[in-house]
Amino acid sequence: MSSHTTQPGTNGIAEALNSAAEAAVSGQAETGETLVEIVMSLGQTLLFEAQTFVQGLLRPWVGYQVLMIIAVLVAAHCLRQWLGPRIRAWMGTREGWPKWRMRVLVVVHQRLRAIFFVALLWCLVLVMREITWPSRSYILSLIATLAMAWLAVVFATRLIRSMFLRRVVRLGAWAYVTLYVLGILDQTAEILDAAAISIGDMRLSLLLVVQGIVVIGVLLALARFVTTTTSSRIQSNEDISPSMRVLIVKVVQIVFYAIAFYVGVRSLGIDLTGLAVLSGAIGVGLGFGLQKVVSNLVSGVIILLDKSIKPGDVISLGETFGWIQTLGARYASVVTRDGKEYLIPNEDLITSQVVNWSHSDQFVRLDIHFGTAYDDDPHQVRKLAIDAAKGVERVLSSRPPVCHIVGFGDSSVDYILRFWISDPTGGLTNIRGNVFLALWDTFKANDISIPFPQREVRMLGEDTP
Repeated sequence: MSSHTTQPGTNGIAEALNSAAEAAVSGQAETGETLVEIVMSLGQTLLFEAQTFVQGLLRPWVGYQVLMIIAVLVAAHCLRQWLGPRIRAWMGTREGWPKWRMRVLVVVHQRLRAIFFVALLWCLVLVMREITWPSRSYILSLIATLAMAWLAVVFATRLIRSMFLRRVVRLGAWAYVTLYVLGILDQTAEILDAAAISIGDMRLSLLLVVQGIVVIGVLLALARFVTTTTSSRIQSNEDISPSMRVLIVKVVQIVFYAIAFYVGVRSLGIDLTGLAVLSGAIGVGLGFGLQKVVSNLVSGVIILLDKSIKPGDVISLGETFGWIQTLGARYASVVTRDGKEYLIPNEDLITSQVVNWSHSDQFVRLDIHFGTAYDDDPHQVRKLAIDAAKGVERVLSSRPPVCHIVGFGDSSVDYILRFWISDPTGGLTNIRGNVFLALWDTFKANDISIPFPQREVRMLGEDTP
């Protein structure tokens, strides 16, 4: 059994685009037509072919195929409504699975309707090809191929984390696979290449612009994926110091993004050597206007190289006391005990006096000054002060506290109590307060008095001269 049936619309559109592309390429040279005239001619041709395509849809078997597609779409929706909640409940019981596997399940669950539609439609195409002529399942196979290609693009672009970049790449891929499946990719490329402008020796066409956007988008997504993966592995490597981890991550990001941009621009056919003089002039102007920014960038690199400050260090800069949370290209993030986050420029960390409480090690010595009355035995006071400091939780016993007399004041004997801690990130004010409280309790229990200034006020009578 054989049948010869012209497929509705697609071959005619391809022929129309092919002839229009030839006119766009050679029309200006041979007939003197402008680009606007070529586009208008193309529009008229496409309108005629669209009418032919609509008339083809009125054929009985074409209408039957359209009804079958609608029925498959309804069936896919019903399957999604029935199986969707059950699959979601089953996913809730997979608590021990890795995160990447759960993310894949979530993406699949979001696209269940499209997955069911593609699967059912291909099953219908296979059945139709067995029981009838191939021409009577042509529309079905065309829609099934397009739907499967679009679904594959959706799953592939889920690897791109940037929402904007993902949409751009997804739309470009959808357009490409649609033109490829319809068989009009070459003709469309020729028409886009004909719409071009010349700037000197450089020819810039719509085809080059589209290619550049797609290539740059894909390369940036690939660079982002590689840098994210590399950064996570570097950050988890305990053999590398925290400052070197940050430096390596920054270098990897700069290198991969620069390569992606360079390759994308070169794909447009733009010669970057011609921009050397212009970029030099722009660089001089930006150098004067962005002195602080450049200074912070260079200071950040210096900090990472000399390892003077690294994430996790406890520092004091002026009135700011806290620990380094992150080191950025322009600033360092310092979190204080009260939850405030200060963004300190890297230049200030280089030019100002910074106290790094944990630069070489975590040991910090703290001093407390106090005084007692002259009637109290200083030997006993020193012993009691040392014992009181030893009883505080964070005070180190490996480096025992010491207490010394530092002077004889007007109303008290002055002492200094020194003790060590190994966790400055736990705070300094609170440990000082705990030691003061321990001194108070010890002195009160042993009748050691802490003198304070006293004044005598005399009230004079009215008849006193």
